[in-house]
Amino acid sequence: MLAYIIRRLWQMVPTMLGVVVLVFVLFNWVGGDPAYILAGKMADAASIAAIRRELGVDEPFYVQLWIFIEQIARFDFGLSWATGEPVSHIVATRLGPSLAVLVPLTVLETALGIALALAVAFVRGSLTDRLVMVACTVAMSVSILVYIIVFQYGLAYKLGLFPVQGWGDWQHAVLPILIGLAVSLAPTLRLFRSFVLEEVGQDYVRTARAKGMSERRVMWVHVLRNAAIPILTYVMSNLPALLIGAFLLERFFGIPGIGREVILAVERSDFPVIKAITVYVAAATMVVNLLTDLLYQAVDPRVKLS
Repeated sequence: MLAYIIRRLWQMVPTMLGVVVLVFVLFNWVGGDPAYILAGKMADAASIAAIRRELGVDEPFYVQLWIFIEQIARFDFGLSWATGEPVSHIVATRLGPSLAVLVPLTVLETALGIALALAVAFVRGSLTDRLVMVACTVAMSVSILVYIIVFQYGLAYKLGLFPVQGWGDWQHAVLPILIGLAVSLAPTLRLFRSFVLEEVGQDYVRTARAKGMSERRVMWVHVLRNAAIPILTYVMSNLPALLIGAFLLERFFGIPGIGREVILAVERSDFPVIKAITVYVAAATMVVNLLTDLLYQAVDPRVKLS
């Protein structure tokens, strides 16, 4: 196991270097000269030259690339062009609010999705099964903006059950979590149901039933154990993207999270923040992929890691 982990970590190095080079090329060659963005439209040539020297963009590209790699190694991406804050401090302070919403949301979505998928698969083909699938289709057809507006207006503004906007204690996180759950539960249930039904038709399920095992035990023990692998793949692969994908919730509710910070950075052409978050998400994706493989081994020892 340790040898596998070391080998996988070593394999991440060229992948990470590829991401770094790609990000560097996109922002330094395609993104244009940052000195003109920072100097403004009325700046003279001397001011632009001074900014270029300060940022190091007057150096050869291989020197700039090495500086970028050093920044990543030190977890120091310099200062934000828009606010002057250290980029590492921005990312660190924005991560907490995002996780306060996304961790409970992911746990609830996964737990409810598994429980409901097993329950629906238990009565597969019945009227209840068809009605649940129709309800999921309808729920998936509604835009997230509709959920946000309806929940925010009805539960927060009219009924006063939750704060309308802002960020402070745990009460500010409840409504965004409920909205995220309302949006994500329907597609998650449909997908998990398909994973469960795929296992229900396997030979080991028929063998378990032939031995007199109850349907409840078959579903919750044998079927769930084998369906856990694709479920884990789905949940783990979505984790890094959730940090960016929740930007609508963070924007509408004024949550100072990573997703909202990305939108603000794009609006301000704040390249250091965008580059930092891009690199962090890429690194998180590779780490999550490694953790997913290790979880496979924990769920099913028959899975061989290579």
